[in-house]
Amino acid sequence: MGLLDALNEGIFRQIHGQNLVYNTCWEDPRCDRQLLQLQPNSRVVMLTSAGCNALDYLLDDPAAVYCVDVNPRQNALLEFKIALLQGSDHATLFQFFGQGRASNAREVFYDGVLPRLSNAFARQWWERFIQAFSGKGLRRSFYWYGSSGVAAWLVQQWLRAHPSAWSAAKRLFAAQDQEEQKHYYDRLEPKFFNPLLSWVLRRHVFQSMLGVPESQQMLAAATYSNGLVGYFTECLRRVLRNLPLQDNYFWKLYFYGHYSTECCPNYLRPEHFDTLRTRSERLSMHTNTLSDFLRQTPGQYSHFVLLDHQDWMAKAPALRPALEEEWRLILENAAPDARVLMRSAARHLDFLPPFVRERVRFDVDAAERVHAQDRVGTYASTWIGQIQA
Repeated sequence: MGLLDALNEGIFRQIHGQNLVYNTCWEDPRCDRQLLQLQPNSRVVMLTSAGCNALDYLLDDPAAVYCVDVNPRQNALLEFKIALLQGSDHATLFQFFGQGRASNAREVFYDGVLPRLSNAFARQWWERFIQAFSGKGLRRSFYWYGSSGVAAWLVQQWLRAHPSAWSAAKRLFAAQDQEEQKHYYDRLEPKFFNPLLSWVLRRHVFQSMLGVPESQQMLAAATYSNGLVGYFTECLRRVLRNLPLQDNYFWKLYFYGHYSTECCPNYLRPEHFDTLRTRSERLSMHTNTLSDFLRQTPGQYSHFVLLDHQDWMAKAPALRPALEEEWRLILENAAPDARVLMRSAARHLDFLPPFVRERVRFDVDAAERVHAQDRVGTYASTWIGQIQA
């Protein structure tokens, strides 16, 4: 590993290992559930991220969902959501995770949440981090905290400092039809992808704040002749210009800093509150690598949701053995016809080990149909595979 690679790896590890990275899930569960086809006997292994999608999957009534993340803060975030589901009401849950702030945050935390947190790390970390919900200071929403939240807040500050860009962005997110949306996106794009912001987008520190390691940056950059800027330009055009924004709670969250009652994840909708309160006991959190989880908790799992995790190891030769080991453990612990869902910054999964391509049959057509409707839109491809005996 060269000096620059070592420096970049150190920056990523510092950001990812010492912070909450994802304050919301950045994958569309509506797409996931179409591809996964969960059943009452499903046993799902997934990477936790912010836990929103694990809760969403419960609406399909699976038997169990095992949430695995090497970052204990991500699991602590899901535990907080479960504690509010089990110990409060919908209005309180929406204050915290819909509005991103609650005037009585500390009171609710100490009286109702803290006693329900299952491990010392989660209790100690939330005692230090509960001020993120106070609604005070420059960042008046939980969604402006965590490294990805800080990155989104910085972009919003840039927009606010440039009145013409801010006006176009406000009109874009308030657009009521596709033509109006296209009009304002076309006004915004040249202002946004200016030389300064294009330079920032290419910086490793900024990408690390978004949870994008160097290996994934390389995959994205290799997809387009003008690198990361071309990658993000196409992604934004697809999702902000060509797909309806009215129900796109992902991008509206990072523009406004909060959800609305009409545009929010399913776990924040009142009609699902009682169902999720009951089924939330089927979730378990595991602070571990995926390989160590499967080694320590062997079983017959019906679904594996890998997010974009494979990209993290794709272009790093030193991580090739880890990539192969992870897949061997997935195959060893797969129930008959188990499904694997993943996303990638690459258009092709040519980085997968040959023995994986021999055992996993990918349904390219189904994945492409769903990928075209993905409201997040920041990946070049989506993949759904079925493991063959």
